[in-house]
Amino acid sequence: MKPDCIVGWDIGGAHVKAAVIRNDKVIDTMQFPCPLWQGLDCLQEAIDRVLEQVPDEGVIHGLTMTGELVDLFPGRDEGVRQILLTIAGRIEQDRLYVFVGLKGILPVAELLPDDYAAVASANWLACGVWLAQTLGTALFVDVGSTTTDILCVEDGEVKATGLSDYDRLVSAEMVYTGIVRTPLSALVSAVSFEGNSVPLIAELFATTADIYRLTGDLEEQWDQFPPADGGEKTIDDSARRLARMIGRDLDSAPMQNWKDLAVYLRDRQLELIELACVRQLSRLDSVCQPLLVGAGVGRFLVKTLSSRFGLEYRDYAELLDNSSASGRSSDCAPAASVARLLERYSLDAAVRVAGSA
Repeated sequence: MKPDCIVGWDIGGAHVKAAVIRNDKVIDTMQFPCPLWQGLDCLQEAIDRVLEQVPDEGVIHGLTMTGELVDLFPGRDEGVRQILLTIAGRIEQDRLYVFVGLKGILPVAELLPDDYAAVASANWLACGVWLAQTLGTALFVDVGSTTTDILCVEDGEVKATGLSDYDRLVSAEMVYTGIVRTPLSALVSAVSFEGNSVPLIAELFATTADIYRLTGDLEEQWDQFPPADGGEKTIDDSARRLARMIGRDLDSAPMQNWKDLAVYLRDRQLELIELACVRQLSRLDSVCQPLLVGAGVGRFLVKTLSSRFGLEYRDYAELLDNSSASGRSSDCAPAASVARLLERYSLDAAVRVAGSA
């Protein structure tokens, strides 16, 4: 029987994201902060907040994750196990499915410990699988709050060099940089300021959220974590934290100088992502120009890259849905992708059942 509603989940180490499909449309997306390194009670609270907003009956749930990497767990397999146990404690097993990498969607009851490695940090692959089923040749770039995922699809296949976090870091298919939580000293070792090259102080005084508040690119709804100093998220406070990174005070320079420094740091982060994209584009065999598909809360950076590369830009939401919620579905791309894959899985299962009747 076809479900009335499908919920896709992306359990991260810092956020829980969800996307809701009804009548073949993404009708809602959600993101809640979840500092999982602080304990499983944070995950339980975030799960409950999502469940409060979805129906109780006629619903099935699909799950992907990256949260198993947090240092709450002694290892990744144990992280997968505990996350699965936590969500299975709130959703009946016969309504819960898991994205298992290249194996696709499986009911949680059929999952084996040997599958945990394929479940771990596979949210990017859910996007890749859906993209490969939708487009011919494309470069997919998902810029999130913490990381950036980059992958190619060609002729209906995901062209991934690696599946694990380690292999993807080596291949630059994952760049550990995002628009909210990245410490600024992870972008560059020194900045240009007032005609000087100034080494950045190697302290967690400021994050990328500060620079994107100053540039005006960070939407308030995605600015969910406290600043590095626990202070306010105003322009002045963001500039104050930025000044601290070079050993200065806010009132030691005009506000425009701090905004210019924010732009400088934004451009350096964009260069990191651009270099990784060039590596992936070099792996394509097709003579056709690929589409550049952007996703994530930082996809405004991908739009900039499309101009630099001379590639046509497409928002991932257009490939997921055409409803009023579609723009938001790109913000929660893995969750929405898992929901779409589970929808297809449930339809295929219904066909198999009908065929055996």
